[in-house]
Amino acid sequence: MGKTADLTVVQKTTIDTLHKEGKTQKVIAKEAGCSQSSVSKHINREAKGRKRCGRKKCTNNRDNHTLERIVKQNPFKNVGEIHKEWTAAGVSASRSTTHRRMQDMGFSCHIPCVKPLLNNRQQKRLVWAKDKKDWTAAEWSKVMFSDESKFCISFGNQGPRVWRKRGEAQNPRYLRSSVKFPQSVMVWGAMSTAGVAPLCFMRSKVNAAVYQDVLEHFMLPAADQLNGDADLIFQLDLAPAHSAKATSTWFKDHGIPVLNWPALSPDLNHIENLWGIVKRKMRYARPNNAEELKATIRATWALITPEQCHRLIDSMPHRTAAVIQAKGAPTKF
Repeated sequence: MGKTADLTVVQKTTIDTLHKEGKTQKVIAKEAGCSQSSVSKHINREAKGRKRCGRKKCTNNRDNHTLERIVKQNPFKNVGEIHKEWTAAGVSASRSTTHRRMQDMGFSCHIPCVKPLLNNRQQKRLVWAKDKKDWTAAEWSKVMFSDESKFCISFGNQGPRVWRKRGEAQNPRYLRSSVKFPQSVMVWGAMSTAGVAPLCFMRSKVNAAVYQDVLEHFMLPAADQLNGDADLIFQLDLAPAHSAKATSTWFKDHGIPVLNWPALSPDLNHIENLWGIVKRKMRYARPNNAEELKATIRATWALITPEQCHRLIDSMPHRTAAVIQAKGAPTKF
């Protein structure tokens, strides 16, 4: 019974049926009443004997390796440019075949992520993360995170796309420098584990005086609303208006402790995730002017729930661990 030749027609039919259903060979052997080795030999024999259907591929493995090398060397080129370079290497294939082969290799087209490329500041990020690695989620819940973000009226113009594989979004070779768009508004926002603060739309360039006005009229009321009498630690990045001596004096005069913060670290600031959520939800919005843009931003920001904020705050220990593992380099967050 252990030999493939001894299998009956009924047993072979049972093996084929169960194999198509995705059953394991152990289960198939039990159902068919034969040994597992007989099942394996029958399946392998059927696979080897099965004739290929359809048109023969016009490219071979060597051609495909050449294409993969071209894409990796030039990930910001479009399909037409990649196709031209591939055919120049001696490969006879159509543009659609080039696109299919790229997809078969796992490449897909994306808008490049925009993150600062760190170098000598990595060490400071690493030191900061090691200093905060023992902070618990409860300790991070005392922090109010804040930041400014630019929103553009023209969402369609997002620049060139990049070819990359899954999991390579933060690879430095696939990142691009940020691009400034016209017709935009600058927004200040803050969040804590209890939810988001009301937004403030900046009317002028953010200097120390403008920023302190925002703190006075937006941050303080939001802190009372979100944190109440609980201890508060305020987070802000190292932008000139934030790190100005007059701003530091403002915090001291109001008795608000400030969290020391490493430069160029948007992956550690939860509010960056919230800006991303708002912008994704506004992807298909088409405001005609700045006022309509502001109204859309306010309405979308109001949809953010305290539960979302709480989950982001709880991720902080994982973020510091990721920075340590990356030795100060940018992380997936």
